[in-house]
This record gives sequence, C-alpha cells and structure tokens, in this order.
Amino acid sequence: MTLAASFEIEYLQYLGPDGQPVAEFPDAFRDAAQLLPLFKQMLYVRTFDTKAIALQRTGKLGTYAACLGHEATHVGIGASMRPEDVFAPSYREYGAQFMRGVRPRDVLMYWGGDERGNDFAGPKHDYPWCVPISTQCLMASGAALAFKLRNEPRVAVACCGDGGSSKTDFYAGLNASGAFTSPLVLCVINNGWAISVPRGAQTGAKTLAQKGLAGGLYCLQVDGNDLIAVLEAMRRATERARSGQGGSVIEFMTYRLHDHTTADDARRYRGEQEVKDAWTREPHLRLRKYLTDQKLWDEEQEKAWIEECGKLIDVEINAYLECPVQPVEAMFDYLYGDMPEDVRAQREYAISLENRR
Repeated sequence: MTLAASFEIEYLQYLGPDGQPVAEFPDAFRDAAQLLPLFKQMLYVRTFDTKAIALQRTGKLGTYAACLGHEATHVGIGASMRPEDVFAPSYREYGAQFMRGVRPRDVLMYWGGDERGNDFAGPKHDYPWCVPISTQCLMASGAALAFKLRNEPRVAVACCGDGGSSKTDFYAGLNASGAFTSPLVLCVINNGWAISVPRGAQTGAKTLAQKGLAGGLYCLQVDGNDLIAVLEAMRRATERARSGQGGSVIEFMTYRLHDHTTADDARRYRGEQEVKDAWTREPHLRLRKYLTDQKLWDEEQEKAWIEECGKLIDVEINAYLECPVQPVEAMFDYLYGDMPEDVRAQREYAISLENRR
C-alpha cells in the first residue's frame, strides 16, 4: 500500500488534575511566579460569573451564558494576544475579553439587553459578541487575510464551541486560512456539549482539532483546564502566524460546569456523576495546588483576593444598574443611515406609546 499522506494530532498537558507536573514545562512558563497574576485573573472571572448569575436569578439581568470551568482556556487565550491582534469571540469568553480591556459592566449591559454593551472598552477593532454559531470564524478569517495582504504582523483569533466546529462557517474560515496562509487561530473550546447534544453525537472525528488538517492548518489538542498547556498552545500558534507560517486549529478540552445558559437546565440531559467527575478536573483546583506547593499562594491570600474581587465587581455591577435606559427611539435611530418612511412611522408610533409626545 502506498500512503498519500499521514497525520498526527499532538496533545498538550503539563499540569495534571492533581496539580502535579506531568511533563517538563516549556521554557517560557517555567517561572511559576509568572502564572500567579493569571491565576488571580481566573478567580476574578469566576467571582464575576457567580455574581452575574445571581443578578439574572434576581431579575436584574437577562439570559446569561456562564463560563464556569472555562477560566483557564479563556484567560490563557486573552493573555497570549497582543493589543493590535483581533479577537472574534462567541458569547462566553469573558476571561479573554477582560484581558483585552473589556469591563464587566460592558458584559452586563449586553446581557441586560442594552446593545451599548457591544461598544465595549478595549480594542475597537475586536468583534462584538456573536450568538449566531461560528459566524465569527468567517469574520476572523477575513481579518487574517487583510493582515496578510497588508503585511502586518497581526493575528486574528476566533473562539467557537465543539458544536460550532460542525458549522460550514468554521470550515470555510479554516479553508481560506489554509489557501492564503493567513494568520488565523481558531480556538475550539470543547466543553463536551453543544447545549444538549453530546460531543459523541456531533461528529465521527476522533478529535475536533483534526478538522483543520483538511485545510492544511497546524492542529493541536490541549488540556483546556491546564493554563500552562493553553499558554503554550497559543504561543506556538501565534508565533507561527506572525512569522508567515499560516493558521492553526486548537481544540481545548474543558467542561461546562454550569448550564448552557441561565435559560437551560442541564440536569435534563447530563448525568450527576459526569458533572461530579468534571469538578475534580476543573482548572482552579490544579493551579491552586501547584502554586501552593511553590509557596506562592495560600488560603489566606485566596480569601483576601476573592473579597477584593467582590468589591471590584460590585463597582461594575452598580455602574451597570445605574446606567440610564436608552429612549425607545434608539432602536430605530441607529438602524439605517437614511431612515425609510415606514420605519420612521414605526418610530413615531413607539414614541407615542410612551405618551411623551
């Protein structure tokens, strides 16, 4: 038999679920002190997530997509990007966006139904939250091609879920990157479930990372609960992209510890034992154990930091709650450059219902 080609998918893991190293750390991340600020950021994100869910449960926020369990993947992606890069998120990568300057109040405004949240702080060239599945992959692929044509050392990074990797938008984006050797990094955050559809029912592919092979991209599968592995995978992918070696597909293996959104009840389709097992592999436990063993962290520090996080996030929550509501005509005023007459009539009718005119 003659082989036309053969492929392998490398799996990256450096820190096991018990907080013990399972492989020699990459040179760039051997100094444990470098990990401490990112661990603190992970705790900040989890504190925000908890408070956002509480806001939704008390009627002060609309449907909210929690990021519980994804913190290492999200923070690691954000920490690996430069300000001039472009980020195209889905709708739960808050950890990455916070690293890029987005404020918690912006996230809360968006989920509170106020589109001004999408005019978030941080790089104005980043894309807004994207609820349509995987369309952001096409946007990032287009940005990556622009960087290639302009000879700019910038990288476009997009995130989607395991279900999103089955969409044509994902395939079209990676195929374009392979054809044009453009600086695109597609991050597939495999949390095991596309809402209620398990990973095993979504595709026959042994890994989701291998989907990039068809487009000629560099592909990796990563323990997404291991911050060091996330950072190393992103380092490889972004360095390749900046040096003109083309795009990458990285599959981050993690788990959604909360419901898909606050409108979901995962107990209807997930077993209790599955979730309990996932809690033993979650990202905070292992990194906390490692940093504690390195004498860089302890229980008192964590208690004090979480308290500080709560205060910082309360400031953001109050800013969100105190933000004046937009007038009803705002939904019309920014829809068209030249407003059609039928829309203008709807605008006037909406205003009349408020008895302001």
